[in-house]
Amino acid sequence: MCGIVGAASSRNIVPVLIEGLRKLEYRGYDSAGLAVVNDGLKRLRSTGRVADLADRAQSAAVEGTLGIAHTRWATHGAPSERNAHPHISGDLAVVHNGIIENHDAMRKELSAQGYVFVSDTDTEVIAHLVESLLKTGKNLFEATQMAVAKLEGAYAIAVVSATMPDTLIVARKGAPLLLGLGESENFAASDVSALLQVTQRVIYLEEGDCASLSTQGILIKDASGHPVERVVHVSQLSAQAIELGPYNHYMQKEIFEQPGAVANTLENVFGARSLQPELFGVDAAEMFKGLTSVNIVACGTSYHAGMVARYWIESVTGLPCNVEIASEYRYRTSVADPTGLFVTISQSGETADTLAALAHAAALGYERTLTICNVPESALMRQSRLRYLTRAGPEIGVASTKAFTTQLASLFLLTLVLARCRNRLSAEEEARHLAALRHLPAALQVVLQVEERVIQWAERFASKHHALFLGRGIHYPIAMEGALKLKEISYIHAEAYAAGELKHGPLALVDADMPVVTVAPNDALLEKLKSNMQEVRARGGELYVFADEDTNIEASDGVHVIKLTDHAGLLSPILHVLPLQLLAYHVALQKGTDVDKPRNLAKSVTVE
Repeated sequence: MCGIVGAASSRNIVPVLIEGLRKLEYRGYDSAGLAVVNDGLKRLRSTGRVADLADRAQSAAVEGTLGIAHTRWATHGAPSERNAHPHISGDLAVVHNGIIENHDAMRKELSAQGYVFVSDTDTEVIAHLVESLLKTGKNLFEATQMAVAKLEGAYAIAVVSATMPDTLIVARKGAPLLLGLGESENFAASDVSALLQVTQRVIYLEEGDCASLSTQGILIKDASGHPVERVVHVSQLSAQAIELGPYNHYMQKEIFEQPGAVANTLENVFGARSLQPELFGVDAAEMFKGLTSVNIVACGTSYHAGMVARYWIESVTGLPCNVEIASEYRYRTSVADPTGLFVTISQSGETADTLAALAHAAALGYERTLTICNVPESALMRQSRLRYLTRAGPEIGVASTKAFTTQLASLFLLTLVLARCRNRLSAEEEARHLAALRHLPAALQVVLQVEERVIQWAERFASKHHALFLGRGIHYPIAMEGALKLKEISYIHAEAYAAGELKHGPLALVDADMPVVTVAPNDALLEKLKSNMQEVRARGGELYVFADEDTNIEASDGVHVIKLTDHAGLLSPILHVLPLQLLAYHVALQKGTDVDKPRNLAKSVTVE
């Protein structure tokens, strides 16, 4: 969840560290800090945002050619300066992303050696452990290697010491970390976005790797301690792609980028006359043969995408499809289907629970694995047999928007390919679906034009404390996503229900102060949904309805209606989620919350 930046150079790297933290602040913003080596070790920490740390660094005129920096999402210990990273032991400083599960035992062992702990964090254990090993005559690289071998859990760490003023040591297991290669300078970071200011040449460290960086070059050793060469990648991401541009917030920018993001994600099929399994990998045709089921695991917004996909997969392909929350999947006794397809979905590809679910599935005998993800070199992508890259571009806002719609587009494509492999898709049906996909970006652009009317609704929502979201069938997960967005950034308590469940309990909550948002496409369940809406009105509830243009629902007293486009058939969920995103965004603006950095949350969830 936290963000790490490190640099070894011959120039002052404090501006590089600060700018890197700005780009990583989406990963955590409870506190921030940096440490540089310059005639000793100098550390600055702040419980404010990165901007506050930058002001402090400027006021203190901190400089150095070797350093590490960190922006934190609190796990062990409340957000405070004493819990902020870097943590120091002797002449060395450490930053860490992840959770050390055996920190209590290590703390007792190190306390017995005379080390005094001044924070509540698990990270301080790492600092004292490395320092204790330095005392045995090991160099910083050796001490770090030996230290991480004693750690249980997940970590990405960076270490500097005043005794080695030109060397940065990093290591990773279960948390992302990459190296950036410059001219006579080298870098490390949690995300490539932090390094685009200095280089586009990056190396993604493998599980268990430990690396030494200096102005002279890099040395990487694997988990067994053997020197290894890792592939150098040239990032295609531009610095401009992660700039805010003319928008007020990243979430706003990313909402309006969705037509282009979906077009980029579907680029490979726009010119195709038919769909080929190889879209998902060279082995896909063979792996899709004889499938008996599809099992999808994901977290949060990605889980909602999987729930939509279940409707598509079962209705179009005829395959049974199960969707589970990744954090629950490996903690129950499940019945595996080794001839089924195991699908993981993640924006970052580093979601700890989803990675653990994939490993658990492999242990149960699943060999046909597929990841749908927005980061090409992420751990999930590397650990799956098949993969599909959602080309959403960088998503900085904590509340996911374009990652969700591109996941849905990818899952619909998967549905069509599986149906074709099973001879469940005629040539005419395939052509019709391809035409609908080609039209999808234009349809999304039309839907975004309802923003002004959504703003009017947002003004009414801002004073509310609770809201209900209703949907039926394939649009029930869309209602869930709408409720999640409102909760995440406006802090209004919101719950979603399958509309038919309203009379089984939630109707007791409905009164004039409980807005009820309804997703109302012109599909086979519309008349059933209208009955549920009447149940709300009969109890004095106020309805806010997002309907299709061709839906016979009109505004009246207590019923507010915004019409989108004509019904889009199976692709309707992708269109109907956009106004829900806009509603959450504009309600948050009315309430004055921090849209891109909501309290208690972070973007990339790399801890369990």
